[in-house]
Amino acid sequence: MIVEQVWTGNAYRNFNYLIACPETGDALAIDPLDYTKCLKVAADRGWRITQILNTHEHGDHTGGNKAMVKATGAKVVAHANAKDRIPNMDRGVGAGDVIRVGRTVELECLDTPGHTMSHICLLSHTDQPALFSGDTLFNAGAGNCHNGGHPNQLYETFESQLAKLDDNTMIYPGHDYLINNLQFTLDREPDNAAAQEMLARYQDQDPANALVTSLGMEREMNTFFRLQSPTVIARLQEQFPEIGESPSPKDVFLKLRELRNSW
Repeated sequence: MIVEQVWTGNAYRNFNYLIACPETGDALAIDPLDYTKCLKVAADRGWRITQILNTHEHGDHTGGNKAMVKATGAKVVAHANAKDRIPNMDRGVGAGDVIRVGRTVELECLDTPGHTMSHICLLSHTDQPALFSGDTLFNAGAGNCHNGGHPNQLYETFESQLAKLDDNTMIYPGHDYLINNLQFTLDREPDNAAAQEMLARYQDQDPANALVTSLGMEREMNTFFRLQSPTVIARLQEQFPEIGESPSPKDVFLKLRELRNSW
């Protein structure tokens, strides 16, 4: 499996992705909003884009579909429940379905509601696993729930699915929010040494050559995985005394998501 992360450079800071089979040159485009850049990368690599995967229905993830289909004839794949919101969808998928690219690539669909209720993440079945997480999981952060989602479902997705993935799973999100997310982590957990080090090292990084984190790294510096940190809990108790002395992980997650909405 070959992965190309395509930095759009737009105001929304989108990442697009191409996943290619090295044997056949067939490629899957994930959320190819900047279809021009995606097509150029594919042409430069000698790949043929045969499928488009939309992680969810928001326009900054589906907006390139029409032009990409026109240019390549690719089939559009997305969550089955998004069929009324993503025009001309060819295949609806759900939890456990597999998307095959060429002869060598298999990507398992995870049904990951929260950011929207029709959100898919893709997990590669490779020696080095990778998660293409759309707007569910960001580097050092979590998706918002403003436009068709719900924080309760986002917590369940984190708790029941993402937290159980191997530490060596590489994380490929739909946007570059790394620096803001690290700053939020340090606002909530000022003594987090991993977040301090990462912010110092990557605060001036070029998103066109972005850091790819692992889930193990996320556990150390992503506040939405650090629900039992004494510092995180203590600082929440200062603002939300109603959560009590021993808040549940869900209560911590929901309060963090609430704070991040206006931070």
